[in-house]
Amino acid sequence: MKKVAVIGGGIIGLCSAYYLAKEGYEVSVFDESNMDNGCSYGNAGMIVPSHIIPLAQPGMIAQGIKWMFDSRSPFYVKPRLSKDLLNWGMQFYKHANLRHVENAMPALRDLSLLSKELYQDFAKENNSFFYEEKGLLMLYKSDKVGEEMHHEGKEAERLGLEVDYLSKSEVALLEKGTNTNVIGGVHYKSDAHLYPQKFMTFIKEELSRLKVEIHSQTSVRDFVLEGNKIEKIVTDKGLYRTDEVVLASGSWSPFLAKKLNISISILPGKGYSFTLKDKTQKPSIPSILCEGKVAVTPMSNDIRFGGTMEITHTKDNKINANRLQGIINSINDFYPDMKVEMPKTEDTWFGFRPCTPSGMPIIARDKKIVNLTLATGHAMMGLSLAPATGKVITEIISGKPTSVAIDRFQI
Repeated sequence: MKKVAVIGGGIIGLCSAYYLAKEGYEVSVFDESNMDNGCSYGNAGMIVPSHIIPLAQPGMIAQGIKWMFDSRSPFYVKPRLSKDLLNWGMQFYKHANLRHVENAMPALRDLSLLSKELYQDFAKENNSFFYEEKGLLMLYKSDKVGEEMHHEGKEAERLGLEVDYLSKSEVALLEKGTNTNVIGGVHYKSDAHLYPQKFMTFIKEELSRLKVEIHSQTSVRDFVLEGNKIEKIVTDKGLYRTDEVVLASGSWSPFLAKKLNISISILPGKGYSFTLKDKTQKPSIPSILCEGKVAVTPMSNDIRFGGTMEITHTKDNKINANRLQGIINSINDFYPDMKVEMPKTEDTWFGFRPCTPSGMPIIARDKKIVNLTLATGHAMMGLSLAPATGKVITEIISGKPTSVAIDRFQI
């Protein structure tokens, strides 16, 4: 059996390990953390075929500049003297056009729909992670944002997704969990959601059953190459021989890629979330509060709120109270009866989403290192796209035709 080393123990790495092990590979996963608190655990838990428009899109730069002057805005680029930030910004500018969006949408749709099918398969096996298909509500409070949401809905319909356009009263008929202060909403009926922590427990149990070796608290430091092939990975706990390597270490991927003289343009997008436990009054339909870009997800008896995208660096470990307050303000504005208060610091999660300047994930065989495959840069879509990414990674390594076209997911 060929040995495969998966570097990264988040949901992308673990789903890659799952499908590789199912294919018959001898798989080892390496992660420097305890594998219990990254983006795979604190995210909104949404599976979103509706999210077909990448972050790099027309109008995003102008909107981003406006948000830069509001400390509670949903998007922020932390200014600093950085070559990586300058290069990322220049590439983002080049991608923020209609042609890029048109090319990206079908690719994201296909990858998302494949992921949803694979999640359905997991749930049929054991739905311990509360997988549900209630769709996603895009709720809005202004005519301008409503027009934008309707336009995006029509684009999704053009690509075959099922969309409903709801008035204020129709939103109230659908969302019976709590009152909503909105003028309308767009309901993407193709979307689903789950409880991230419980899915991570499930997938780890599956990997244990498949005899996948998990090396947590193990830092990958370097690589031993023979020509253009990785022979061994160097960790703080010793050398490990491998036949194939999958780099799935999220926002930390560029640092490891540099060890191989590979340049990957990824910056961490810091986001926050918090979970209210055992709430009787809460929204029943996963939603995005459009003006504040806040994600709202019911998870069994709990409710999770998440938001903000702060382009920063991985050493930025402080909770920005103003950005968190922006999330709270949006929640209470859209759900006036909930009266949500600022969570305690210890109850607030933050994590770093790996953001490419194109807004597209990287799922590709490296062009220089013949036994290296990249699975990174999924930004806010890591959980949503993880099973499809893992399946496609396995197909790439096995030399099989991929289930979906991957030409848009290159470096």
